[in-house]
Formats: sequence, C-alpha cells, structure tokens
Amino acid sequence: MTIPADLKYTASHEWVRLDADGSLSIGITDHAQQLLGDLVYVEPPAVGRQLAAGEECAVVESVKSASDVYAPLAGTVTAANDELSGAPEKVNQDAYGAWIFRLQPDDPAAFDKLLDAAAYQAVVDAEEH
Repeated sequence: MTIPADLKYTASHEWVRLDADGSLSIGITDHAQQLLGDLVYVEPPAVGRQLAAGEECAVVESVKSASDVYAPLAGTVTAANDELSGAPEKVNQDAYGAWIFRLQPDDPAAFDKLLDAAAYQAVVDAEEH
C-alpha cells in the first residue's frame, strides 16, 4: 500500500490533491480500493453541486460492496471524472491517478487541516489492529 507524501487524506479514505488552479482533485486511497476489491461502478457527484464537508457525494461499487465517498471540504464540484463510468478498474490500477471529482473549496485554508501521509498511515494502522 502506498501513501504519497504530497497528498492530504481523510479518515474516511479519500485522498486530496491541491491543483495549480487552487481546485482540489479527490479520489479514494490505495488502501480503500484494496479493501473494496475490483471496482465495477463509480458514480461521481454532479458538476455544480454544492457540498458540505463530510457529505456523502459519490459512490464506488465493487463485487464485494458499495461504499460512499465523502467530500473532504465544503465547496462546489467543478468536474467529474466520467471516464471512470466506463472504466472503474482505473481506480484499482492507479488509485492516486484516478480522481473521481474536482472541487473548488469554499475555504482553501481548510486543505491544510486534512491529514498528512503520516497521520493517514496511523488511521490505517489503527483499523488493522
């Protein structure tokens, strides 16, 4: 399992990348995709949707189960990765390359309050014990 140091994370297993334009790309972590197994369906949130921090906003479904994806911060959805609708396995192949949606945060400073790689590793370790 990899946990890139240049990303931020949530305890609910989303990764968050700060993009050059100030928006955020969001997906599920390598740990999350391993727990789910082979993904068969990804439903991103609608572009333009206003999200509250922690709100259920997307669904990833595997042969084992379905799991909600939560908004890491409050903001507006600016893009959805529709490519995943026809190729959900891209999340299994490259969890950190396959973003699910992009968000323009209401409070950009809130990004800094998300978990860093070490704190996310501690969350994963606590779950496994």
